[in-house]
Amino acid sequence: MPRVHIDVMLKDEILDPQGQAVERALPSLGFDGVQQVRIGKHIVVDLVDAEDLDARVTRMADKLLANPVIERFEYRIVDA
Repeated sequence: MPRVHIDVMLKDEILDPQGQAVERALPSLGFDGVQQVRIGKHIVVDLVDAEDLDARVTRMADKLLANPVIERFEYRIVDA
């Protein structure tokens, strides 16, 4: 059973207000030296079989898991 890890992040040119809020809060918690924070999603999907795995994962991410207008995704297959 293939397990796929999918990371979805805002594109670099899109502002990340959630990341900016974390970036501003870190120094007050004693974490100095942080230059930039970006927040994203990490999704783990277990699939029944490995048939057309790359195409299936790409379709899932394009249609549901990521908004291709403002987000990009990367994935890696952990178990095949």
